Amino acid sequence: MTTTRELLLAERARARTRAAALDREFAGIAAAASEAGTDDEHDPEGATLAFERQHTAALLAQALEQIAEIDAAIGRLDAGTYGVCVRCGQPVGQDRLAARPAAATCVQCARVK
Repeated sequence: MTTTRELLLAERARARTRAAALDREFAGIAAAASEAGTDDEHDPEGATLAFERQHTAALLAQALEQIAEIDAAIGRLDAGTYGVCVRCGQPVGQDRLAARPAAATCVQCARVK
């Protein structure tokens, strides 16, 4: 049986792998944009390099945020407060934790955001 810690660590590893791939992709886009003769404003192929750069940056930020959320969940696990809503102190709920193991709030508090 997989423990909560193992589940969180596996999820963190996947998020770190995704973040590393997105970071490499972002670097490649930045390198392509710096090449001489790049005219991405008039690219007949569709999306501009600026759009791709912003899209990749947003996905990278999302992955880094997920890593931070998982790290916070591991901290709550170590502190003995995992599964307790950080806003109201009520249980987060098993169904919510099954769907989002790093969830810090119960469904009610998540709706208030």
